[in-house]
Amino acid sequence: MPQFSDDLFLGPAQTYMGTGNTGITSTFTGSMSGTTLTVTAMLSGDPIVVGQYVDGSSVTNGTYITAFGTATGGTGTYTINQSVTASSTTMYANGNALISDPSQMDLGIGPLGRIYVWDLIPQAAVTNNLATSQTASGAGAVTLTAGTSVKSVVTASGTTVLQLDVPRAIKVNCSTTARAFTVSGYDYYGQSMSEVITVAVAGTAVTGLKAFYQVSGVTIAGSATAVVVGTADVFGCPVRFTDKSYVVRYGWNNATTDDTSGTLTVADTATATTSTGDVRGTFAPSTAADGIKRAVVTIALPAIAVGPNATRVGALGVTQA
Repeated sequence: MPQFSDDLFLGPAQTYMGTGNTGITSTFTGSMSGTTLTVTAMLSGDPIVVGQYVDGSSVTNGTYITAFGTATGGTGTYTINQSVTASSTTMYANGNALISDPSQMDLGIGPLGRIYVWDLIPQAAVTNNLATSQTASGAGAVTLTAGTSVKSVVTASGTTVLQLDVPRAIKVNCSTTARAFTVSGYDYYGQSMSEVITVAVAGTAVTGLKAFYQVSGVTIAGSATAVVVGTADVFGCPVRFTDKSYVVRYGWNNATTDDTSGTLTVADTATATTSTGDVRGTFAPSTAADGIKRAVVTIALPAIAVGPNATRVGALGVTQA
């Protein structure tokens, strides 16, 4: 028999989990000819949605679905963003979809809450898919251009941003020593955020600490040559974990054991600034992402994240800055 009321809590427990975007993945048999993707069999995962990136043997990196054809989530045809020739093979799609608010996670059980499964198939990192090589004069803005695995989108507020495939760290480089880049944008939940990333050694790329989902601008302190901005294989968790012990398992590339050569970085709980770490925590796998390798990270959520004692900070971390 339960000793305390929290031992058998079945009442409503509003939480910030499960609102807004959620990551979705699909595995299917498909082929590509020109700008048409033909799906002949759904193998596992979620229904296919517009906006998902698609990878597989002979599929060009950065290919994503732009419209339904004869299909609306299952077998049939879809329109893709670029011309590709790929024979029938197993393909993998990764992206985001909106779910209802509030979601099915409004019912809490017990003081611990739930297990959260973070499931994603990230695209390959690209060194210059946010800003191609250029010379920045003075303290001017870096010219951003949507490259491979990046989309130019307009937010609800009317701001044009470059949207990444998943929340991930930004990597900067230039041929001039001691230059500080200020990256501005938004996280997975639409919070504005910024980070200063400094290239200390000319020509040595530096990866930031924070996971951006959308980038609205990049500036550089002083003139610099061969300036490039791209993405890194450091992925931002949708929920906060403040201790590695909360991570029950972190799987990568279909392995049955933890990716112990990968790197888990816990959430930074300090008041956010342009130099603090990610507010929810990150995972950097041991090998490069390629749009096929899958990360499945299982996280135990404490009472402050879900259930009757949930808080926004407990679930999503401190407010971005």
